[in-house]
Amino acid sequence: MSLTDTYTLSNGHKIPVIGFGTWQSADGDVAYQAVKWALEAGYRHIDTAAIYGNESSVGRAIKDSGISRDDLFVTTKLWNDAHNYDKAKAALDTSLDKLGLDYVDLYLIHWPNPAALRNEQENAWESANADTWLALEAAYENGKAKAIGVSNFQIHHLEALAKTQKIAPMVNQIFLNPSDHQNELVAYNKAHNILTEAYSPLGTGKLIDLSPVNDIAKKYNKSIPQILIRWSLDKGFLPLPKSTHQEYIQANSDVFDFALSIEDIQTLDALEHTAGEHLDADKADF
Repeated sequence: MSLTDTYTLSNGHKIPVIGFGTWQSADGDVAYQAVKWALEAGYRHIDTAAIYGNESSVGRAIKDSGISRDDLFVTTKLWNDAHNYDKAKAALDTSLDKLGLDYVDLYLIHWPNPAALRNEQENAWESANADTWLALEAAYENGKAKAIGVSNFQIHHLEALAKTQKIAPMVNQIFLNPSDHQNELVAYNKAHNILTEAYSPLGTGKLIDLSPVNDIAKKYNKSIPQILIRWSLDKGFLPLPKSTHQEYIQANSDVFDFALSIEDIQTLDALEHTAGEHLDADKADF
């Protein structure tokens, strides 16, 4: 297994097993350099989003890398201010322009129930997601997105979307790490052939301070982040580690020469609820 190994999405499109995350990577030199280092380290899957505000820097790093577009997998996401058909179509075009790309490999609805929709009629998110999904289906059919999916969707959001969708989501990108397993949602994704991507695989850094993780890292002669990324891989998830430091970017990819024992996975599993959990998508204030 390596950074260029892939999972196969439900439509047959290949997606590298680890993605390089760019959340909170500031636009400009910080995001540009981080993506450049990631590509030099061998990452071929880059994850960004409109709300991150760094698509232009990500696109510039991709262009300057000289790597063939066919060898890259690029994801971006639709933000909460574009939850209808026309706005979603325009938002994707804006993202493509900033990225300097003709298509993205994966386009996601970033959030299922924006706060602004809760000021409208009850369950306004349901019809808004259905209308927005039509735009993603159109993008898929016209080649602007090679795959489409969602992020932060819980089971009831996915079930509502299924009432009208012609094409099922291929990915659900969620907060997932040993502190928050989201077991029911992961099982639902698997049953519906939706790949589970794990963002914040290090628990936004909070898991790094826990002694059981440190003990396991010493056992394998690996760093704590490497152990946590491996946990996601051993579970069949697609982790999205993020860093803006070259040495950590490189180190986070060095996770293919070992696998965690069943006992060590169980030890990590026992850390559930100890270092934070996902936001409730129906109550978050954005």
